[in-house]
Amino acid sequence: MNIAVLGYGLEGKSIENYFKKKGDKVDIFAEFPLKKRLDPKKYDYIFRSPSIPVHKLPKAILPKVNSSTGYFFSFCPVPIIGITGTKGKGTTCTMITKLLEALSKKPHLVGNIGEPALDHLDELPKNSTDDIVVFELSSFQLWDLKKSPAVSVVLRIEPDHLNVHKDFDDYVSAKANIVRHQSPFESTIYFKNNADTVKIANQSPAEKFAYPISRKSAILKELLDALPLVGEHNKENLEAALLAVYAYFKPVTRKLSFNDFLKENRKALKSAIKTITPLPHHIELVRELNNVKYYDDSFCTVFPALDVALKSFDKTPLVLIAGGSSKGTDLTPAKNAIFNNKNLVKAVLIGETAKDFAKGEDPKKYVLSGTDFKKAIETAKEIAETTGKKSVVLLSPCAASFDMFKSYKDRGDKFKKIVKSLK
Repeated sequence: MNIAVLGYGLEGKSIENYFKKKGDKVDIFAEFPLKKRLDPKKYDYIFRSPSIPVHKLPKAILPKVNSSTGYFFSFCPVPIIGITGTKGKGTTCTMITKLLEALSKKPHLVGNIGEPALDHLDELPKNSTDDIVVFELSSFQLWDLKKSPAVSVVLRIEPDHLNVHKDFDDYVSAKANIVRHQSPFESTIYFKNNADTVKIANQSPAEKFAYPISRKSAILKELLDALPLVGEHNKENLEAALLAVYAYFKPVTRKLSFNDFLKENRKALKSAIKTITPLPHHIELVRELNNVKYYDDSFCTVFPALDVALKSFDKTPLVLIAGGSSKGTDLTPAKNAIFNNKNLVKAVLIGETAKDFAKGEDPKKYVLSGTDFKKAIETAKEIAETTGKKSVVLLSPCAASFDMFKSYKDRGDKFKKIVKSLK
């Protein structure tokens, strides 16, 4: 076959390697917008990398455009649990994976949190009753997906990536492909306290399971209390994970209620839950020094992530390091959450959006620290140590990283290095 690949990031390279191993001819169109003409008649498949916006593709090539996600879904021989949402995807995927392993299944974690899905497609056994794919799905991967997972998990949806999507409606519509093509015999798990998540769930013909769940159940409370992660949002992620695993098993345990399923598997589930640790850069404790705990939440690039991070420390004096490059979202909700926070000692603001965060706010509540990251951390340290109480310094930028760093990982790694060097 003749293959064209648009974009040459991690997934673009994965597509190239996958088809070259099969002896196919692969042409790379690394630059976008396209710098050279692409004749669709020459190719059997034209693959769009996740970074390439669907609405900016030439109309002449659209009939042949696919994505590696779409191709994987078409040929995957085992069931797929797919997870999407604005934040919490990686944590929920990790939880689902650990729970499935505890119940003697063989999950394959792919997507944003794992490795590119095509890297594992040919390894998946046919007719297996134990293997299952856990797939973290971004809006970019879902944009033109025409097949949905057997079990779809839709976490909280908030504005994000508006510098790439046409608008918020386009973002929500892309996310909805995770449920749009399900059958009535499949399952949708959704966060019932978010209007856009509910809007997506209502487009699914599948059986629906909503969370948060009533905490009246003693077994559910026991399992949630076993979770070593901070924050109510992580307990909600665990509820979604437990429901997803229940939905996966439900066809063969149809007589069991959710609560009975938890009771029957209590020991295995609880042991797995106790092993769950924070993902790197997700409200990750770096160290404690002079009664101050330092947390790396560099993965926080939009308001929902900031909101849950702030709520995780609602009983502790807090010095927040925030700011970075813009993602085109409205900062008003973030500013309200920061500056109306009763536990905020001060916000240390960095990067391109620092002045946007500060605009109209009380100067006593913030420090502008420009692009000197080390100085910002040292300033946060000094402020936290003057409270005379056990305090927290939290890096939760609510902004992208590209004004000062290579990525959110680079930002988090530099934060850790500087924090570990403090005396």
